Amino acid sequence: MKTLAFSHAWFPVREVRQASGLLKKQIQMKKNQIVAAASFIVIAFLSSPLRLTAQEEDLSVLSRWTEWSDAGNMLIHHLNDHAFRYLDSRDRHVESLRTREDWTNRQNEVRNKLMEAVGPFPPKTPLNARITGVLKKDGYRIEKLIYQSMPGFYVTGCLFIPDGIRGKRPAILNVIGHTDISFRGADYQTLILHLVQKGFIVFAIDPIGQGERLQYFDGEKNVPVIGAGTAEHSYFGNQCFMAGASPARYFIWDGIRGIDYLVSRKEVDPGRIGVTGLSGGGTLTAYISAFDDRVKASAPSCYITGFRRLLESIGAQDAEQNFFHGIKSGITHADLIEVRAPKPTLIVSTTRDFFSIQGARESFGEAKKAFMAFGMSENLLMAEDHFGHGFTPRNNEATCAFFQKYLDMPGNPAPGVIRTLNPDELKITATGQVSTSFDAETVFSLNAKEAEMLLANLENSRKDSEKHLAQVEKNAELLSGYNRYTEKPASVFRGTWQRDGYSVEMYAVGGNGKYVIPLLLFIPDGNGKYPALIYLTPKGKAADAGEGGRIEQITRKGIIVAVPDLLGIGEVAPDESFFNASYFISVLTGKTLIGTGAEDIDAIVNFLTERADVDHGRISSVAFDELSPVLMHAAVFNHSIGSIVLAGSQASFRSMVMNRFYDRKLAPYTVPGAIKYYDLPDLIGCIAPRKVVMAGIRNQMREYAGKELIETDLTFPVKVYTLKGKPDNFRILPPDEDILPMIDWCLAK
Repeated sequence: MKTLAFSHAWFPVREVRQASGLLKKQIQMKKNQIVAAASFIVIAFLSSPLRLTAQEEDLSVLSRWTEWSDAGNMLIHHLNDHAFRYLDSRDRHVESLRTREDWTNRQNEVRNKLMEAVGPFPPKTPLNARITGVLKKDGYRIEKLIYQSMPGFYVTGCLFIPDGIRGKRPAILNVIGHTDISFRGADYQTLILHLVQKGFIVFAIDPIGQGERLQYFDGEKNVPVIGAGTAEHSYFGNQCFMAGASPARYFIWDGIRGIDYLVSRKEVDPGRIGVTGLSGGGTLTAYISAFDDRVKASAPSCYITGFRRLLESIGAQDAEQNFFHGIKSGITHADLIEVRAPKPTLIVSTTRDFFSIQGARESFGEAKKAFMAFGMSENLLMAEDHFGHGFTPRNNEATCAFFQKYLDMPGNPAPGVIRTLNPDELKITATGQVSTSFDAETVFSLNAKEAEMLLANLENSRKDSEKHLAQVEKNAELLSGYNRYTEKPASVFRGTWQRDGYSVEMYAVGGNGKYVIPLLLFIPDGNGKYPALIYLTPKGKAADAGEGGRIEQITRKGIIVAVPDLLGIGEVAPDESFFNASYFISVLTGKTLIGTGAEDIDAIVNFLTERADVDHGRISSVAFDELSPVLMHAAVFNHSIGSIVLAGSQASFRSMVMNRFYDRKLAPYTVPGAIKYYDLPDLIGCIAPRKVVMAGIRNQMREYAGKELIETDLTFPVKVYTLKGKPDNFRILPPDEDILPMIDWCLAK
């Protein structure tokens, strides 16, 4: 669409007005006089600085503005700032530690924080371990094993046992990084067999979502449904976070129960237990070693860095690598080493890893102080090799030498000839997958059982609706990370586009941090005070901003429409990988996208209340799809939002937690830990008796919800509106009903 764009610098307003008046007078002249006058005006215009040119509309706000040139990373920087403040506080405390007593107190503090973030662990139940097969190889044998870390939760693994064992040997639990086939990969086998050559018993287990432990597996098609490894970890991990639990708990518990199995074996010396693993296995090594005192020697590989360096570089990784509110609790990678001091620990790193080597060195340096305070600095070591992310012969040899020394198994650490096995030889279950071999529990089913109890408590709390709702607002603020503005945000005007009957003004509105909110303001032509509507769409502000679109239809009704790009959307959207990482930062810090979005809406409300052309008593908002929960929270926190329309909103967080499958697009717009205290229907209850419209309600798959789901989730807010004497102020519309009349209803005096 072409339109005329006028710049005040090039358009002589006063002269044009004078020329227009002159033209009107000349119309009364004779034809030849009119022609002469018109010719004069044309010549005057051509000789003036005025240039009337048709320009393509450009509704971008942040372009050609150096200060905002990194707009796509504003969200990440904002969330990182919150993380760094927590880490700064933690670092100041650690720097003050001097004595053994200081560090002992710190260890106790960290243990409590770790248990709070991860636990509680379940009671220990019978392992019901059984051997499904034995392979005899040159110099060793392999026992294929299955045990239950919890009833019905099966763990698969292979126990590598050297030949000629007399007495008890040290044993090493080997936890695996993010590979689909787990320890069956050649690189992993190489280290395992290297250790076996030197006389160690090695127990390699499949992590959840890898090897034979896929949680979402189609047995008929023999393919993963979600994707193996990190895809599964984050999928069920999101459900765990919503219930206030860390998915890491299940991984750690599998490892602890694996050690239980090892110490039950007659060949194993329970006083000489080691753990090692690379990448995601390095994560699990650090975790298990921090939680289980029986681990004498620990060698995490290609993982240890520090949260500060991690967030500065590749960002937060998949779900099991993030503790619920871990950074908020003052936990970073170094704590996983320090909490074990002075037990022997080897940090294995590569200098070109995507896990920052600088962070690894910094963690090593800090942890060294703890080991020195205990008088055993020699028990903390670091091995480096110049390589990318992965195993190297040099690091493998250093790992072997470390275990030989600290698990009292002396010898030459150099490997002999190693012959890896075909992955198919290491198949453990009859079908190749736990899910098709047994009636097995999954992380989803275990988490759902816990969530069910939380939801039952929530339902019970709703019986006293007044008392319950008073707590909901407090809990929603706390868990979402919402902070009220201490001062009204400033704004920068970026220009105007004039359309037929209305104008579009562009602003950059200051956010509640070091960022701006791009904003389009649609203003009807004329004078007076207009009602205002904040229009929120995950597609970005320009999606519905075209001529003839929905926003124009609303504006022509005499309504000012404010259309922002909330942080993380539109002009301020990071690439997809970093957007997903932002959710995990919110898990670590408690600063959620919902809380940040609610703050952004506050900024827009403040912006509107500063305008003379806005009727401050009639400010409403409409949100579409996954932004609906953001608006619900904002309306609870800010009573200047008089009414809201929610189009395509999910009915609850509950449906995402209690159903095995959900649409991943919804996950970033949830609040970790919420369902212990509130759900979306409770927020609607808090908004009552203000007007709320829900149109085209969706389920956890973003499909239109059925009657049963709507009744289950929305009975409570219906009750609240009835109790407050305004039952008609809460309306539920079918998917095909036009929302524009509902916007009119919301803004009516």
